[in-house]
Amino acid sequence: MKNNALAVIRGNPFWSYQIAGWSIWFSLLVAGTFAFEPNSYLFARSVSYFSIAALGFILSSGLRYLFNLVSGFRLIVRSLICLLSISIASVLWPAIIAAAGRMVPQDWAGLASFGVIPQDRFDAILDLTYPVFFIWGGLYFVIKLILLLQLEREKVLRSEALAHEAQLLMLRYQLNPHFLFNTLNAISTLVLSKTTDQANEMVTKLSKFLRYSLDHSPLDRVSLAHELETSKLYLDIEKVRFAERLKLQFDIEVSAQVALVPTMLLQPIIENSIKHGITKIESGGTISIRARESGNFLTLDVTDDGPGLPEEDAEARLSLSKGVGISNIRNRLEEIYGNDHKLVFANAKPRGLKVTVVIPYESE
Repeated sequence: MKNNALAVIRGNPFWSYQIAGWSIWFSLLVAGTFAFEPNSYLFARSVSYFSIAALGFILSSGLRYLFNLVSGFRLIVRSLICLLSISIASVLWPAIIAAAGRMVPQDWAGLASFGVIPQDRFDAILDLTYPVFFIWGGLYFVIKLILLLQLEREKVLRSEALAHEAQLLMLRYQLNPHFLFNTLNAISTLVLSKTTDQANEMVTKLSKFLRYSLDHSPLDRVSLAHELETSKLYLDIEKVRFAERLKLQFDIEVSAQVALVPTMLLQPIIENSIKHGITKIESGGTISIRARESGNFLTLDVTDDGPGLPEEDAEARLSLSKGVGISNIRNRLEEIYGNDHKLVFANAKPRGLKVTVVIPYESE
């Protein structure tokens, strides 16, 4: 039972402040008696001061209940009710003290009127009742307002985080059907052309790739080395289609291998290079993947030696940027990194297209 009471006090800062505040009030009154009056008065005065502090504790706890009761009212109405209730409590507190004092024998412990408290000391306490309750109410209001604002801020941040997470989940899951649709089309073509061995090999590699890609949550970030392994599985699928027409080159710095990147970052870009570069050339071509650490950033380049984009063909450029895979990558990068990233398309030299991704460098 005792542990439950302590847990309530620790879990609710109001009770900690309430106990501490009235304990300080009681201690100050006792300290005044200890410093300026005979020690023989100390016990009797302490009992009286404790009773006064306990009454203040009870009244202020009741005020807190009232404040919470009207918390749903408009601010002006709530403020007026709280101000009125503080004023009533400030009058009620000394009135109860005075009434209780008259009931105590006048010669108890050989002390003066109002039980055990001298008249001048009693009058001084009465003068403090309104400021004490007014300060108590003001502090309660301010602390409560700060806690409510903090709670609202946490709710907003939590809502933003959930929306951010949902957006990333949607974008990441969008890749799977897009990639699957394209791959199944390729398998269908192989089946229709009766190249069953290639079709079977492609289905096997597709199964392995999907199992591998599902090992991680869409919200995960993985090392670039891991992402390259996933990309190589995808490229194995494409090599079933293109055989020797698809050549690959990798130039990955050692420090870049441990950099964290969003899952399935490279696959849509590689798919774009195959679609707009390799398939446009009868003899096939080469896709180069390069990664390097540049200060606080990781730079990834995916380059093909296809026809590239005509400088004057704005429509072709627009079509490329609006593709499902590329749009998905752009949106995911914006969700994860905000403005702290780059996704750039540029014609490579002597020919081809280079896609550059620049993101903050973070390692495992």
